[in-house]
Amino acid sequence: MKEKEVILRVENVSKQYRLGVIGTGTISHDLNRWWHKIRGKEDPYKRIGEENKRSTTGKSDYVWAIKDISFDVHRGEVLGIIGKNGAGKSTLLKILSKVTMPTSGVIRSKGRIASLLEVGTGFHPELTGKENIFLNGAILGMTKAEIKSKFDEIVEFAGVQRYVNTPVKRYSSGMKVRLAFAVAAHLEPEILVVDEVLAVGDAEFQKKAIGKMQDISKGEGRTVLFVSHDMTNIQNLCTRSILLENGKMVLQGDTVNVIKHYLQGSEETYVKSLEAHKNRKKGMQAIMQKVTIGDGNAKVITGKEFQMHVKLTLDTLKEFSIGYLFKNEKGQVIMASNTNQYGTKLITKKEKNTVTIVIKALPLAPASYSVSLFLGNGKYDIDIIEDAITFPVFWENEHILPPSKNWGSTFGSTSWEY
Repeated sequence: MKEKEVILRVENVSKQYRLGVIGTGTISHDLNRWWHKIRGKEDPYKRIGEENKRSTTGKSDYVWAIKDISFDVHRGEVLGIIGKNGAGKSTLLKILSKVTMPTSGVIRSKGRIASLLEVGTGFHPELTGKENIFLNGAILGMTKAEIKSKFDEIVEFAGVQRYVNTPVKRYSSGMKVRLAFAVAAHLEPEILVVDEVLAVGDAEFQKKAIGKMQDISKGEGRTVLFVSHDMTNIQNLCTRSILLENGKMVLQGDTVNVIKHYLQGSEETYVKSLEAHKNRKKGMQAIMQKVTIGDGNAKVITGKEFQMHVKLTLDTLKEFSIGYLFKNEKGQVIMASNTNQYGTKLITKKEKNTVTIVIKALPLAPASYSVSLFLGNGKYDIDIIEDAITFPVFWENEHILPPSKNWGSTFGSTSWEY
């Protein structure tokens, strides 16, 4: 079997920043770097610097935004890049897109790279949508004739026909991202780099964009690097993914395994944050200590039984009530319940410190959700954890078409009689 062609190779790429300083630092530091370089010696500042943990206080003025990242991307592949905010995803994409240079390491690519990193990337606000299409095409190295042949297709995909001769500065953020994506996807770069900006678009456009990325990878053999916090989109679009944590690549491989590792890591971080009283509503008692979904490893599946275990410290309570509240990706409340609703009070048992919440058939459609938890003493809430844990729900029924994102957050298993 013929081995797939490597179209992008990243070798030991790192990016270092000096905190509180614009640019590389000071003239003395730059001269020191240059002096070591001409003598064939290692960058003297590469040995210093700390891991990029935003929530901790460090001693060094230097921070590694990303450190020693290496991976290959094959032609026609859609590679997912996931990780929490601050993990280094955007820094990596900016380096790949040549927006900024790496401190060390090598990047080898074949062909043109088009990037969509922020709303309106590469657009001149004073120019019209039409002028910006031709400008972006020229930057990508395309001829005027090539751009002209794609022009109508770009405008139709973006849905900005009425505003194509209007300056981009008058576009809404949604219009800008639609046009920017349409330009990047249709002007035929060999590698398309897409950051989380698609979240700005509405559900219909997100669906179109995901479909287009699938088309250009499978049908046209072009390569896509896709960053998203939506694990459902990552799983549906990417066969392979990499996981970044604190600027380091901790895992690469099959997307399902990478997502599983990411979610387990999120749970561990959540437990630590509870112990540090983060996410807990101010003034609450620290009674809820840990949350685990299922056995901590199983995927959450639409329509299957859902179990959530909440570890408690109940030394001062004889009885208690507990409730949950589910939110979707937009923070909208979609489902909630509590023991009071069922007329139930839980009596404290010395030998037991975990309550298990069971939903027999989870009615949530595939997407990402968060759960907030509420614990009361029978009269009022005494411990509240907002967005205690975040997790994706997956679709596993091969015989039924999965719900589309614009169908809503819930799914009802339905039979049809005729």
